[in-house]
Amino acid sequence: MIKAIALDDEPLALNILEMLCKKNDDVELLRTFTQPSAAKEYLDANTVDLIFLDIQMPGISGIEFFKAMRANMLVIFTTAFSEYAVEGFNVNAVDFLLKPFSLDRFNQAVTKAVQYNALEIFTKTQEPNFIQVKSAYSLVNINLNEVILIEGLDDYIKIHLPNKKFVVTRITMKKMIETLNEKQFVRIHRSFIIPLHKIESVRNKHVYIDNFVLPIGASYEDDFFDKFNSISSPTN
Repeated sequence: MIKAIALDDEPLALNILEMLCKKNDDVELLRTFTQPSAAKEYLDANTVDLIFLDIQMPGISGIEFFKAMRANMLVIFTTAFSEYAVEGFNVNAVDFLLKPFSLDRFNQAVTKAVQYNALEIFTKTQEPNFIQVKSAYSLVNINLNEVILIEGLDDYIKIHLPNKKFVVTRITMKKMIETLNEKQFVRIHRSFIIPLHKIESVRNKHVYIDNFVLPIGASYEDDFFDKFNSISSPTN
């Protein structure tokens, strides 16, 4: 069972969420809040798995609140305005419930949250050759042995895979390189992380890997060649 709280400036909406949670065996609603400040105070002192979060609130939007918290928790956004769905996607929401939503639709969202939570726990126990990332409203398991290149795109990354497939997820390059095994991956540029075992050649401060020719940034050069020299004799 996952533990949740709910934040909505409308008490009636919170009452409905409480009722729906009581009908679902997979989620325990610990507290409800109408004020973002009270919810923040609770989250600062307690750990929860999931927050049901209204997007349109006076003073601060649910999107802004979730970004400011930077907590390791899942979010299901609730709103009466469908145009906010894209913003929900941009912060890797589990789901987006458009008011008024049915019990079936609520249960569907909770099931996804349970699956997300279980996969995150599972991923933490696995060998580092697999990672799990959020892409759109789904979780994707990535086999790191298949990764050709990780490309930074502002606040997103694009994970290039065989056969020109790729997965896009919202995460910074800094966070991604911290997640990866430093013996397997190296950052060569502000926009590129590569697997050492996939390197075909290095020439004129460029890395050749699959069909890509990637520049080696000056600030990453020393670290790259230290690691590359440990597995091969680079050609410059």
